[in-house]
Amino acid sequence: MSVPTVRFNKKDRPEFYKELNRRVNKYFKDNQLSKKANFNMKFKTAFMVALYFIPLAMILTASVTTFWPVFLTYVLMGFGMSGIGLSIMHDANHGAYSNNKKVNHALGYLINFIGGYHITWQIQHNVLHHSFTNIHGHDEDLDQNVMRFSPDQKRKPIFKYQAYYATFFYGLLSIYRYLVKDLQQLIRYNQKELLAQQGHSFKLTFIELIVTKSLYLVSTLILPIMILDLPWHLILFSFFVMHFIAGLILALIFQPAHILEETDFYVTDEKGSVENNWAIHEMRTTANFANGSRWFSWLIGGLNFQVEHHLFPHVCHVHYRNISGIVKTTAEEYDVPYHQHTTFYDALRSHYTMLHKLGTGEYDKNRAKRKSNNVLTKPVGEIFAGG
Repeated sequence: MSVPTVRFNKKDRPEFYKELNRRVNKYFKDNQLSKKANFNMKFKTAFMVALYFIPLAMILTASVTTFWPVFLTYVLMGFGMSGIGLSIMHDANHGAYSNNKKVNHALGYLINFIGGYHITWQIQHNVLHHSFTNIHGHDEDLDQNVMRFSPDQKRKPIFKYQAYYATFFYGLLSIYRYLVKDLQQLIRYNQKELLAQQGHSFKLTFIELIVTKSLYLVSTLILPIMILDLPWHLILFSFFVMHFIAGLILALIFQPAHILEETDFYVTDEKGSVENNWAIHEMRTTANFANGSRWFSWLIGGLNFQVEHHLFPHVCHVHYRNISGIVKTTAEEYDVPYHQHTTFYDALRSHYTMLHKLGTGEYDKNRAKRKSNNVLTKPVGEIFAGG
């Protein structure tokens, strides 16, 4: 059983992305710039890796021995985990860090050192999320049991309160991926033949997943318990806080890019079609935030420029700020929406408001009108195979 695909409407203003791509390529050519990592990115790589591995080394060498220094060291590791995930691993697994595939593979593999698994992440994020953003039944980022992220998902009574409990569950994102999600995904992706489609063997990936997660647990929890003269439950608590910090940061950066009041949500018709051209679909389902803050953008891997990232995922994020003006201008010329929030707070407010509306059913009151705008009555376009 292979995963169903989606037909995008290639007749829907195809000249938009063609012209946008031409202008972006011209920018890099005229300025004699590589689309991959520059010195800024390499410096950031060293910083984020050090932010995680230096504190870990301090724990394993017993450079910190009492509770509060150990706890604060795990806290630093939590920020380091999110930094690696947002700034380094993310670009590398998109092939955006380097033209050298070995470099991308090596840096993308860093996710295994922070409790994740690179292959399941690549399939969920690169293949399913980027190809089918905000399409119910295809984008796994929408597929949640404890929260309702799509108006096409069945509403449960508990969802009424999701805007209040969402933050806690966001904090569990990282530990849940480590303990449960990666293994669940590996089994499911094998059943859907997604592993084979990406050139992976289930047996080998299963072994690799178990080995890397075991080594991670030994280095970040079991050895510290053995080495440090502290009660095991205090170290376990610190380990959990580390993951909670990382999970919360990751969720609060990614969620305000797609689950918002102004972004659109889609379902395919009976023949697997949606109404938009792929690039226009990405513009309708994605939003930027806090683009004026250079420090914030530096710290979160440029992912406040999500529009640019979804249109050009193979371009290193350090270039997004400079091409954002090109994207916005071209979108205005072709009457394509360009969603953005001035501040991160505004984006979060829109996200939590959307959670409330989805949870209470307020969003559903206008669902008939929204659905008539989002679902085709006949098939259009051709299969889109890219990310």
